Amino acid sequence: MEIKNLTKRYGEIAVYENFNLTVEDGLITCILGESGSGKTTLLNAVAGLTEYEGEITQKKCSYVFQSPRLVPCLTVEDNLKLVCKDTDRIFEALKNLGIEDKAKEYPVRLSGGQAQRVSLARAFLHGGEIMLLDEPFSALDLKLKYSVMRLFKEVWQRTKPAVLFVTHDVDEALLLSDRIIIIESGKIKADFINDSGDEHLRLKIIDILLDNGAD
Repeated sequence: MEIKNLTKRYGEIAVYENFNLTVEDGLITCILGESGSGKTTLLNAVAGLTEYEGEITQKKCSYVFQSPRLVPCLTVEDNLKLVCKDTDRIFEALKNLGIEDKAKEYPVRLSGGQAQRVSLARAFLHGGEIMLLDEPFSALDLKLKYSVMRLFKEVWQRTKPAVLFVTHDVDEALLLSDRIIIIESGKIKADFINDSGDEHLRLKIIDILLDNGAD
């Protein structure tokens, strides 16, 4: 996916101005930045949920939000049937994420981690050439967060759609991503390949974020 000369303004404030980015197929690309740096705005532009100037090569995408956004009056299975009518595929997706026993439950009966796994299942079932992740693990406690991230990565490995993942959490970025891009004021501050052999990458990223003035 190509983003070319993206410009997005809110009134007189330019969140992005002539921003360019290539998101490679088969990789998880992370946009890392502090709150208010325009991460969600970028995803919304890619998804076609906000107006912008410039060019984004449009591909079918699935979107995982910070909150699960399940329809409360529908069971888990019926929520997933909104994007996929194949019951076998639905139960396979739930099994892959460890929640096959929740198919007949309503969202109110799910824990936060279970509900977010349903939203991930929905994204995989919807399919598409690119998956957008808007900090979907941020509301989970530490142990559950790493468990859900591990499950996501295992399921993702089977088809490897392009992923554009935004977060403000350095450890999330390092655990999940193949490429980490730090943005500041709508511009790329740094661009790293997440090489497991680079034991100093975390410190490099933190140094750049601190230089940005992040807390």
